[in-house]
Amino acid sequence: MKDVRDMIKDRKIWAGLNCPGMPLKDADILVFGIPYDGGISFRAGSKDAPGELRNITYTIDPTTEWLDSIEDLKVLDMGDVSGEDRDVMFQKAEDIASQAIKADKLVTMVGGDHSTTIPVLKGIDRVIDEPLGIIHLDAHFDLCEEMRGNRLSHGCTERRALELKNVSSLDSIYFVGIRSVESQELSFIRNKSVNMIKAMDFRRQGTEKSLAMIKEKMKRFKKIYLTLDIDVLDPAYAPGTGTPKFGGLNSRELLNLLHGLFDLPIIGFDVVEVAPSLDDSKIALFAARKIIIECWGHYFRKIHHQG
Repeated sequence: MKDVRDMIKDRKIWAGLNCPGMPLKDADILVFGIPYDGGISFRAGSKDAPGELRNITYTIDPTTEWLDSIEDLKVLDMGDVSGEDRDVMFQKAEDIASQAIKADKLVTMVGGDHSTTIPVLKGIDRVIDEPLGIIHLDAHFDLCEEMRGNRLSHGCTERRALELKNVSSLDSIYFVGIRSVESQELSFIRNKSVNMIKAMDFRRQGTEKSLAMIKEKMKRFKKIYLTLDIDVLDPAYAPGTGTPKFGGLNSRELLNLLHGLFDLPIIGFDVVEVAPSLDDSKIALFAARKIIIECWGHYFRKIHHQG
């Protein structure tokens, strides 16, 4: 595999959409990786996802399943954050996210475990002065106060989000695909109103009704961040992840859901918890590639055809 530093200089990555050296002001999308999986509670490997994902983006054209061309989309890959420890990496990630939002660019972050979303949300929160909505696609709530003494665990993502100045309460977050809960999370949400569509309910009521419920609740926000843990998918569709949970969404449901969610004012999104080494066929990695390109297509359609 090419060195990441060489890859980000290559215009062929990201379906040929990468524009190395382009000033941020001229880009549509800023993408970067956080190759960190020190926040896991079970199996490692997601730190390899950013590099391995780039390495399979040479082989595709800038087109979507809607038969649209997105060849005019300008993507600026900032590479991977680096550092000797988590705090250094997370500070760099926070700064990049702030920079992108200040410049009004769509943030795309590739993790890493789900703890890598924490600095991105902090970076966004740092530069906006209005309510931030979060849509959390995941098998898990990630509402733990701590896991094994770690308050920046991948199971604490949304608990840390609740500490941000622009995330007022649980009512700012919509959880989709949930089918697992930690005991401490159960205690935390008891007697609280939680915006949630469990995986079993998503399947029972269908994508369109689920979308309508999410949009109705989240339409009050002018800025929404979408975080997607690959384990929102059933393990049949994404086996390469650290904590797979039986009974998730299928690939068609997820793609249809994402199409509808981009009707909302999404200012950034991430794909996390892809662990290439846990799946010889790299199915989850290819799922992540599809998810990102289709989301970029939805964004392209919005900015170029809807103003």
